Order: sequence, then C-alpha cells, then structure tokens
Amino acid sequence: MNHRPALAETPLARYALIGGALTFLTVFLFIPLGLVFVTAFKDGVDVYLASITEPDALAAIQLTLIVTLIAVPLNIVFGLAAAWAVTKHDFRGKGILLAVIDLPFAVSPVISGMVFILLFGASGVIGPFLADNDIKIVFALPGIVLATIFVTFPYVARELIPAMEARGREPELAALTLGATGMQAFRLVTLPNVRWALMHGIILCTARAIGEFGAVSVVSGHIRGETNTVPLHIEILYNEYQFTAAFAVATLLVFVAILTLALKSFIAWRESQRKVVA
Repeated sequence: MNHRPALAETPLARYALIGGALTFLTVFLFIPLGLVFVTAFKDGVDVYLASITEPDALAAIQLTLIVTLIAVPLNIVFGLAAAWAVTKHDFRGKGILLAVIDLPFAVSPVISGMVFILLFGASGVIGPFLADNDIKIVFALPGIVLATIFVTFPYVARELIPAMEARGREPELAALTLGATGMQAFRLVTLPNVRWALMHGIILCTARAIGEFGAVSVVSGHIRGETNTVPLHIEILYNEYQFTAAFAVATLLVFVAILTLALKSFIAWRESQRKVVA
C-alpha cells in the first residue's frame, strides 16, 4: 500500500495554494503599485519630471537624504555595539537591553514623536532652556534626525544579534588567545563573519529611514521646503489634490522599496552560495 507523506499535498492543493498567494499579491501589491505609476505618468513624462524636480520636491529629497546619511551610520555604530555586548558578554540587565532594542517595534511612531515634543518642545521639559539659548530641536533638522534614529535603531542590531549568536564566542576567544586585542578580534574576526547580516540590517534601516512618516510628521512642523521629508511632501501634495504630483513623488519611494528587495535577495543569494562553498 502506498502511503503519501503527511506533508505532501496533491497537485490540486499545491496549485490552489500558489494561485491563492498570487491572487493575494496581485490584488494587494501589484495592482496598487501599478496604479501608482499609471497615475504618476498619466499627464506625460514632462509633468512627471517637473513634479519630482520642482523646488519643494528637491528640498524634500535633499532633507530625506541628509537625515538618512546621519541616522543610518549612527544606527550602525549602535547596532554593532549592542549586538557585541549582548552576544559576547554576560551582564546584569541584558534582558532589559534586548527589550529596549525592541521598543520601537512596539511603540507607535506617532507616540515616539510626541515624546520628543514633550522633551524639546516649547512647553517641554527642557524646551524653555533651549529657547533661551536659541537652540532648535523640534520643527528643525535635529528633531527629525532624532525621531528617525529612534524608529530605525533596532534594525541593524536585530540582524546582527542572531548572526553573532550563531557564531558563538569561540572565534573571538581564539583570536584573543593568539594575542589579538579586542578591537583586532572585532575587526578581523567578528565583522567578516557577520558582514552579510550587517549589510542586510543597513539596507532595512536605510529603507525605513527614507520612508518614515509618523514620528517625523510630529516633530517636523510641516514647514514646506524646509522640514518636509519625501513622505511628508507626498502627504501635502495629496491633501492639496495634486494627485499626479503626489504619485510622481511616491514613485521614488516605490523605487527605494524595489531596490531594497533586490539588495535583500542578492544578499540572501550570496549567503546561500557561501554556505554551499563552506
């Protein structure tokens, strides 16, 4: 008597699962993304290019890039330090540190933005001191950077921690036994072993920093041409019924998402190739 394995489905069930997944992706992903591009280009390429190159759009793009270039390197440093501390050392409060790392995943970005308002706003804890010394945090670049860092700092750490845990502490201990310093062990042993996880974390962190809306919306003040990032600029255009321009700028975020997926797939492929060779 032939017994089919418990997890082996019939061809009909397999095709039904694949068809259901493709239908879901088509309805909730491919069609909406296609409509974004259709709306963006419906008035022609010239209008599309004008929408993404007008002064306010260029200012939003520039601000988004500046914030990303500040937030991502700082999160790389934090992620490396946090992952090293959690995986290579035993200390009291390790569980608390892990919980803090995961905090932005549990807290609404809008709430995190409000926290900075309560701290640095005009009526905040240190707001009067900042005002007396003519220091601007909220409704300015520093507040946007702080909000972006807060919502993106888990990504690098959370990619590195499993990778470092899988490697264990033995490679670093061996390097120290052979006379390497802690920094040499980190640079020559740890980093090469987790480079793909680090790159994956950087890609995710960058994509989230570019697309962050909630926290930045609270602390930015929505000053057109000054404190609007790309997502905020899209919101303003949409609220003003400039749909073609809004969707034109939105395609930039779609391109970022596509690039992110492509890079993630490339990294996964390279990692699988490395495991096969090893």
